[in-house]
Amino acid sequence: MPHIVSQASCTLPISGGEVRLHVFGRARNGPESVIAAVHRTERAEECAPLVRLHSACATGDILGSLRCDCGSQLSAALDAVLESDHGILLYLLDHEGRGIGLANKIRAYALQEQGMNTAEANLALGLPVDDRDYTDAAAVLREFGVVRLRLATNNPLKISALETAGLEVQRVPWGGFVTPHNSGYLETKDYVLGHLGSLGPMTEPSKPRS
Repeated sequence: MPHIVSQASCTLPISGGEVRLHVFGRARNGPESVIAAVHRTERAEECAPLVRLHSACATGDILGSLRCDCGSQLSAALDAVLESDHGILLYLLDHEGRGIGLANKIRAYALQEQGMNTAEANLALGLPVDDRDYTDAAAVLREFGVVRLRLATNNPLKISALETAGLEVQRVPWGGFVTPHNSGYLETKDYVLGHLGSLGPMTEPSKPRS
């Protein structure tokens, strides 16, 4: 487990409520790696926290891109955290483009415009399909004293990463943020990347893209 330190924290009013905001990094004055938004009620100790690990996505989270479901997932995650007695959103700053960075993600987008899916585009650039690491996220959860959690995810890799770190994980189904622009991308996530219901539990996917 990496050494992780709290660099700063404050109470932050947001749309729909209030969270305690924490910034973490591997050194007190080093680069930030995780932003944590935590919501607790008086009943917080009675339940395992609802946790969402959200990978940074400048195009989706900031610009509102419809090519992915990231912006919709972030908004829904904040709502879920605020509605829970104990909710934690971890915003993972090093995860842009599933870990390949923003510029490489845009290069991959250009290849997707030529007909490649998201996995094929990464590989064509000589990059991994998914280069994310969740050890910092697990370390932050440990800093909060979390040993059991309900994880809102459709990604088995997130579950296995936290379980490998010694945390007890119950999956909360997540997904269904479909638009006409991202349906092919979400199909690739389910059929190629092995995600569980990115298209939503009530949505029948069309023929998967190669």
